[in-house]
Amino acid sequence: MPADIDIARSVTPRPIEDVAADLGVSSDHLLPYGRDKAKIVAPLPATPRGKLILVSAMTPTKAGEGKTTTSVGLAQGLGAIGKKGCVVLREPSLGPIMGMKGGAAGGGYSQVIPMDDINLHFTGDFHAITAAHNLLSAALDNHLHQGNALDIEPRTVIWRRVLDMNDRALRNVVLGLGGRTMGVPRESGFDITAASEIMAILCLSEDFDDLQKRLGGILIGQTRGTKEGVYARDLEVGGAMAVLLKDAVYPNLVQTLEGTPAIIHGGPFANIAQGTNSVIATKTGLAHADYVVTEAGFGFDLGAEKFLDIKCVSAGLKPSCVVLVATIRALKLHGGVKFKDLGAPNAAAVAAGLPNLERHLDSLNTYEITPVVAINHFGTDTAEEIAIVEQMCRDRGIRVALNKGFADGGQGAMDLAREVVEVVDAAVPGFKPLYDWDAPVKEKIERVCAAIYGAKGVVYTKKAEADLRRFARLGLSGLPICMAKTPASLSDDPKLLGRPTDFVITVREVEAAAGAGFLIPITGAIMRMPGLPKVPAANRMYVDEAGEIHGLS
Repeated sequence: MPADIDIARSVTPRPIEDVAADLGVSSDHLLPYGRDKAKIVAPLPATPRGKLILVSAMTPTKAGEGKTTTSVGLAQGLGAIGKKGCVVLREPSLGPIMGMKGGAAGGGYSQVIPMDDINLHFTGDFHAITAAHNLLSAALDNHLHQGNALDIEPRTVIWRRVLDMNDRALRNVVLGLGGRTMGVPRESGFDITAASEIMAILCLSEDFDDLQKRLGGILIGQTRGTKEGVYARDLEVGGAMAVLLKDAVYPNLVQTLEGTPAIIHGGPFANIAQGTNSVIATKTGLAHADYVVTEAGFGFDLGAEKFLDIKCVSAGLKPSCVVLVATIRALKLHGGVKFKDLGAPNAAAVAAGLPNLERHLDSLNTYEITPVVAINHFGTDTAEEIAIVEQMCRDRGIRVALNKGFADGGQGAMDLAREVVEVVDAAVPGFKPLYDWDAPVKEKIERVCAAIYGAKGVVYTKKAEADLRRFARLGLSGLPICMAKTPASLSDDPKLLGRPTDFVITVREVEAAAGAGFLIPITGAIMRMPGLPKVPAANRMYVDEAGEIHGLS
């Protein structure tokens, strides 16, 4: 099969105005970025007409699950059965593209295009967020240097810097070295841009006015004596931050390989951030399409939980269906097979790996949303292996479909599309959130850990306890929680595959994203700035003599 980038280049994109017209968006409401991408600047109606379909997955492995590929394939499949749909996705981050992934625009014949632009600088949203974030960082350190009129205690500063690259050497740094003219020395560090609170603000804001208000509410530290909170608005750079985000707030319109409208906006990383596309993008899709397919990062325990308990509650969204993606390869890995042996038939290992998928189905039931299991097909899958998953679903009364969108595009996803449409058309959206935002913070954390991860308990370090007391004094206890946890396991130990039991979650610290509107309990050894692997994906990328990019996938 051709490489993803070769498949993407074999397709001539439709003019972006024609793609917009399919959604009922006039050219007057487009801000073009060339011939094949544009920002949508159309006003949103008070009552969106479309129905929302969330794509999530079992616990991810290096064997691959393919949420984006399934999401794109499903949107194309909806078109193939005569339905008006669109797909709404997150923007890729340069860090993982240059690190592990090599690309994040789908795969095979279920991709969004222009693939190379989307994977690289796209329309500049990430750079705008990086600039706005670091403007606040610079203003803060300048304030400390210029006399510190707000009497900020430097040791309480929680606002770091960001960079859209995996760089472990920047996780912890010392600022202000080199003499009195260089600033006030203090410890700090860098997170990846996708984990920036400003990314979360962009994703959760209802409109530009809401974004500006949230920017001002960013907590950056506390005063020395009274220990009062110091916020971005106190440094008077909120307006300048908004200036940098003026165009980034608008969602981006592109298309799939089959010309289906695709709206891409907001950042990834559901293990260390909210991991969903923007509210504005989702509502734009719902305003113009009958069926809107969206995704949340990593497994159901991370991206989907945050999508439902933070984004949906905040924005008043109600999904009509959740598509839970599984692969035979991933099930075998969770069933104890080594990665190098995944291509060999092993029905027993598939059965042994099913408890992981079942754990996520149990979690999904908590929200009272009807699931459809999508078996994302690989060429090495056998009929016997597929039948084991199908039988488990039938035994539980759950719809299941084989998705061949990777190999066959929309035609290969038609069965999945039909199953989803039957569920969606029969559904009365009314999902039940996992917890009440006003519940005590520990109760919210423990509810997620028990009901979604299957943990038997939660322990808190002294630092985490101190963090919770500090944020309670600042009046932030009524916020939802955005758990930072390894995506490789239901537990906080990435080595525990399958469906672990009798484990305890350790919360080592808690951070606050007051402007975005959530608290971040950080578990285990999770880092908010990833590192590069021994052999980064960047090593295989180059530009040939004709100016064509190679190595993206």
